[in-house]
Amino acid sequence: MVATPIGNLEDITYRAVRILGQVDVIACEDTRHTAHLLSHYGISKKLIACHAHNEEESSKGILALLDQGLDIAYCSDAGTPGISDPGARLAELIRASGRHNVVPVPGPSAFASLVSAAGNIGKAFTFEGFLSPKKGRREKRLKELFRRGEAFIIYESPFRILKTLEDVRNQGKARLVAGRELTKAFEEIVTGSTEDVIAYFDSKDKIKGEFAVIVIPEAGDDPSEEDTDA
Repeated sequence: MVATPIGNLEDITYRAVRILGQVDVIACEDTRHTAHLLSHYGISKKLIACHAHNEEESSKGILALLDQGLDIAYCSDAGTPGISDPGARLAELIRASGRHNVVPVPGPSAFASLVSAAGNIGKAFTFEGFLSPKKGRREKRLKELFRRGEAFIIYESPFRILKTLEDVRNQGKARLVAGRELTKAFEEIVTGSTEDVIAYFDSKDKIKGEFAVIVIPEAGDDPSEEDTDA
């Protein structure tokens, strides 16, 4: 399971490049995306598509190739497989077979990159990833996350970011660290209250790039809890 760059192609480990050059086959989320990465490093390999829509069936084929004695690497489009990306079903199937090792090759991750540049967000946090595109489910989950009182991290597309941030605002006061286009040429990290961050991105003519957002709820009483003091 090989972690690959989330943007800047230089963000890849020596080990990852070596392994991608040594394996017999590379399974990946998008063959075109991975082919571009391999070309950058002068690597040419047979590619197999294994993405969210075919992961279960493709994983069986990958297991069959492993049974034939081939070494296979898996890459998602960006970052670490299995973290808001395909790869978990594949790892589960291979591990459950008991016939092959599943080896992590660590590297880039959008949420870890943002946390490293965010400053103090508290001792513990929850990685949530993408929330439901359905408003009711999204609001319900946000309410649960706010009740914990700990920081949490979400991913969002440029098309839904303002709606999601408005839902965050409706749950209570919070401090945000919003990362857009992390590691890429137009990377920016915006901090402030939910209102501040909404206003900043709402002022843009067009919002581009994927987002990772840390939400740090402000401490306060939970209105859903009754006062039980005598």
